[in-house]
Amino acid sequence: MQKIPLPILITALSLISACNQNENLADGYGYFEADETVISAQMPGELITFNISEGELLEEGVLIGVIDTMDLTLKREEIKATQEVIAANSTNIATQIEVLKSELLNLEREKKRLRNLVDAGAATTQQLDDINGKIVVINSQISNIQSQKINIKRQINSTKVQLAQIDEKIKKSKIVNPVNGTVLSKLAQVKEYTAPGKPLYKIASLEQLKLRVYVSGSQLSSVKIGNSYTIKIDGSDGELISYPGTMVWIASEAEFTPKSIQTKEERLDLVYAMKLSVKNDGRIKIGMPGELWLKETP
Repeated sequence: MQKIPLPILITALSLISACNQNENLADGYGYFEADETVISAQMPGELITFNISEGELLEEGVLIGVIDTMDLTLKREEIKATQEVIAANSTNIATQIEVLKSELLNLEREKKRLRNLVDAGAATTQQLDDINGKIVVINSQISNIQSQKINIKRQINSTKVQLAQIDEKIKKSKIVNPVNGTVLSKLAQVKEYTAPGKPLYKIASLEQLKLRVYVSGSQLSSVKIGNSYTIKIDGSDGELISYPGTMVWIASEAEFTPKSIQTKEERLDLVYAMKLSVKNDGRIKIGMPGELWLKETP
């Protein structure tokens, strides 16, 4: 059997070793992130209560704070009092209209009676003209009062709108958590004055995190949105822990590899960013590094 020269054998072993090392390398590296939501105040005022702490798990719809509503409450009582006065005036006007209509009905009867008397020669036309004049006056009074009634109705509707606006502001003064998630940071404290748009806290769901990774253009043909791939993180014992991850986003344009991801030499290469959704069992944290393995089946 012919012996292989030592230099050639060493070169071959080196190539095999390099190939094995490449096979043990991930296809992409990145960091885990969450869809964070910044909750801001909707009304100005002093923060009376604000019962949350960082790391706390909050459910959607939970009342966690209240902004001072004293001015709004007093304004609401003022509008309610005005509404009661307007309603009382409306009742008086309705009574006046009923009285005038009753008087008009009597005049119409008297007019009919006088017309018969005039036809019989037992009454003068002047008496009939006087009745017609009174009927005109009563109709004019009824018309004027009905105009007032329409104006009062508008005032009542205006107070209803004002009350609805006050109620909406009072509602917005209650800080209700809009999403399920974990409080990442608390940005305000009790007794602070807040204003519309001022951030109060940051929250995110940690049940489903996203791994943002970067891969080279030559690897794009191996990935597709909606497909599942293997994600790995470092375990406490030094072993890698695998998770299934679903590709949810791929960048449409290439970019230079971020400094925090690759070495200086590798940053010269253009890469594509992509995100994979991973179900968290509690071991994955925001900012933790992760690896993407395209060759393994999750």
